[in-house]
Amino acid sequence: MTATSPASRSALAEPTTNPPGRWIGAITLASIGLWAGFFGPIQVLLAQQAEEIAGDDKKTVLAVVLGLGAFVSVVCNPVFGAFSDRTTLRAGRRLPWVAGGAVGGALSLLLLAVADNVVVMALGWCGAQATLNAMLAAVTATVPDQVPVGERGRVGGILAIAQTVGVVGGTGIASATGSIAAGYAVTAAALVLLALPYCFDSRDVPLAADERPAPFDRRAFVRSFWVSPREHPDFAWAWITRFLVNLGNALALLYLLYYLQDVIGVDKDEADDRVFVLTAIYAAVIIATTVVFGAWSDRSGKRKVFVIWSGVVGAMASLLLAVGQSWPAALAAAVLLGVGYGIYTSVDFALITQVLPGAADRAKDLGVINIANALPQVFAPFIAALILLVVEAAGGVTETDGDRFSVGYGVLYAVSFLVAILGSVFVTRIRSVP
Repeated sequence: MTATSPASRSALAEPTTNPPGRWIGAITLASIGLWAGFFGPIQVLLAQQAEEIAGDDKKTVLAVVLGLGAFVSVVCNPVFGAFSDRTTLRAGRRLPWVAGGAVGGALSLLLLAVADNVVVMALGWCGAQATLNAMLAAVTATVPDQVPVGERGRVGGILAIAQTVGVVGGTGIASATGSIAAGYAVTAAALVLLALPYCFDSRDVPLAADERPAPFDRRAFVRSFWVSPREHPDFAWAWITRFLVNLGNALALLYLLYYLQDVIGVDKDEADDRVFVLTAIYAAVIIATTVVFGAWSDRSGKRKVFVIWSGVVGAMASLLLAVGQSWPAALAAAVLLGVGYGIYTSVDFALITQVLPGAADRAKDLGVINIANALPQVFAPFIAALILLVVEAAGGVTETDGDRFSVGYGVLYAVSFLVAILGSVFVTRIRSVP
């Protein structure tokens, strides 16, 4: 299928022809910058900053900052998605939010670069979450806007690679720049620069006069965020499964830096480099698997079997971290997590676009789905901190013949395993997608 010009398409019609390669390249670059903006701070910079500001209270401070930011994400992603759906500018529905989110995210990261106390740190991260989620809502919705159903596994795989490159790039910037402030500044610059190609060639289609939404009504706007599980059961099950898989993943990753330092015994100065090594392995495996399995899913027409087994494989990585608690076990877990999450991110995204209630609210409904990505970031820091505080107070870290074992981290990663497995089981309840 060949691409059609934006002028010949309707904003609300189901796309039937593929967008050109340059558009896929542009949205890929924007996604790389977006995920670098999220994960440079999450993987390294916020943990370093919490330790610099709070010392021994670093875990509590990190949990509070990440939790507040995730709460902002839960609210802002669907709200900005709904505003994107209602945008009637000639530039289109998605472009203004991609451009504005990139600029706002960069400014928030620069605020974090000068933060010297917990309050400013929290404000900066909440600002970054708000603006980057405005960008994320628009970027996510532009795929079902412009990509046919039969190609979404492949495009989802490409965007999964973009996410992975962004995670690695953000982590690499944070590790290589030599200071917390420089890490934030370089990440901000990358975010804006990588968004520019999409801003100059978005192919965004504005709403026609007969497609424009009814005048804004506050009560109707608020009610629109409730998608009835009775009327749309597959959408509800897709939300639940994504929430559980992402909660398991968040529990596994949030305290990885401290896991290396406090359990495996990696020196503080070396821990950042070890996190980058694990992230690079994870990224390489995702890149090797995601497009292959996304395209395989497109050809077979099946989604659920891929999503189910991807969750099981990812869960095994958490189990390995729970019982292994060594550097070789962490390396093997990075490989398993890369395989599982690589398949999951491409195929589950395609599955979700097939259970959306309607074209007029794509960004809002994907924003509701994205709550299942963000809400685990609210709960996971507090769940993890509670497990570690309670269990380690009872058992702590034991050492036998030089081998260290943390009961707290063992329980934490066992919980991560069980949650991810439960998410895979619930995928079977989705009926309308094979």
